[in-house]
Amino acid sequence: MADELRVGISDYKIAEQPQSLITVGLGSCVGIALYDPKTKIGGLSHIMLPDSTAFREATKIEKFADLAVPHMVSEINKRTNNNPLVAKIAGGASMFEFSKDLPHGSIGDRNILAVEEVLKQLGIPLLANHTGGKMGRTMIVDLATFTVTIRMVNREIMVL
Repeated sequence: MADELRVGISDYKIAEQPQSLITVGLGSCVGIALYDPKTKIGGLSHIMLPDSTAFREATKIEKFADLAVPHMVSEINKRTNNNPLVAKIAGGASMFEFSKDLPHGSIGDRNILAVEEVLKQLGIPLLANHTGGKMGRTMIVDLATFTVTIRMVNREIMVL
């Protein structure tokens, strides 16, 4: 595989083919892959929380779906002449048994909904997803093809 760039928690990276982007430890967090098929430039974000409204002084925009996704889109658009983007997402697991009983759903569920809503607001089609469940994931994005590989412990590899 080509040169892999690692994306940490509450971070995002933008690259182009032949590079690939990888993030590990997607439990309740959600990985968002954005891609311009024309230029083969894309990004991968590893968000931790659905929105920043409860945090008055959000200094780490990469942590929140409502801030990270638009910011990543803006950064990609600077390199692609505002070509249409497409998206794939993974993660949003319910990692703890008690989280299913929370009044607003688990943080994983809320992260998934927040990401889907931001993508909808930005007019970015969601091509595929591998979300929910109870297990963490690793997400690998091949920027030459926009193939997204999902790895989970003791499970078959999934390709989106």
